[in-house]
Amino acid sequence: MDGKPRNFTVAGRGRGTQGRLAPWLFLAPYLLIFLAFFLLPAVWSALLSVTDWKIVGTPHFVGLRNYARLLSDPLFLTSVKNTVVYTAIIVPLMAVVGLALALLLNQPLRGRVLTRTAVFASYVVMVSVVGIIWRWALDPTGAGIVNYYLGKLGVAPQPWLAAPETAMLSIIIATMWWTAGYNMVMYLAGLQDIPLSLREAARIDGASAWMRFRRITLPLLKPSIFLCFVIGIINSFTSFDLVYVMTQGGPAHATDLLITYTYTVAFKLSKLDYAAALTVVNFLFFLFLALLANRLSGGEAGAVDVGK
Repeated sequence: MDGKPRNFTVAGRGRGTQGRLAPWLFLAPYLLIFLAFFLLPAVWSALLSVTDWKIVGTPHFVGLRNYARLLSDPLFLTSVKNTVVYTAIIVPLMAVVGLALALLLNQPLRGRVLTRTAVFASYVVMVSVVGIIWRWALDPTGAGIVNYYLGKLGVAPQPWLAAPETAMLSIIIATMWWTAGYNMVMYLAGLQDIPLSLREAARIDGASAWMRFRRITLPLLKPSIFLCFVIGIINSFTSFDLVYVMTQGGPAHATDLLITYTYTVAFKLSKLDYAAALTVVNFLFFLFLALLANRLSGGEAGAVDVGK
């Protein structure tokens, strides 16, 4: 030792400051994007919803007048009903279909990797392309592949996208085809995290396949199920591209969701103040359903008791 004093405190303090700043530096790009494209637009929409601004002129505070208009707007009520029906059907249906595919393709079958890839491949297709594909497939004339094969079976061509009775069904079928692979992958990840020893021990103890699924597989898949439900709710409340490409909310507003009606009000009718109120309501609906899903999952998606 040369006897010179060492300033260990300052050096340590410097390293500590850098260590505290490092995570924020890594998070900074995402936080800036979140601030610019999510948080600020959300705050702006909330502020705009209590004004009478219509693109030009000076906005004036009108309180809850735009929200009061919602209750007397028949198209808003129709879009709410369509969104609720669409969500109530597509979210549980996709959860069941995705789980069934995952259980099937988790078995040691020949060609399962290729089959998994084929099922998931539809999800990587751009949603606008998916809409074009299904609009062609459901063409009411003989050019549509669905009506073509129905004709081979002696069934008359159906106006899938042109009739209010079948338009929503067509949207649901297209959504299933597009998102089933994604849900399947989510469940496959959950299935492969389940220890094989648990299922083997239950099988040796004489538990049937249904008992092993109900007592072991299903409880341990709770996080994956919860995640698929939340993502399904998000998709159902933001499913603009597919609906707009296939039907543009028609016919007769039969497939008009809250998101598509908001677009119509904002960019076709130029009522940005009223559209902002619709956006806030759409967000509140989504938030309520997400909290409800969390509540039904027990509030702790990862907590599982396989001993029950």
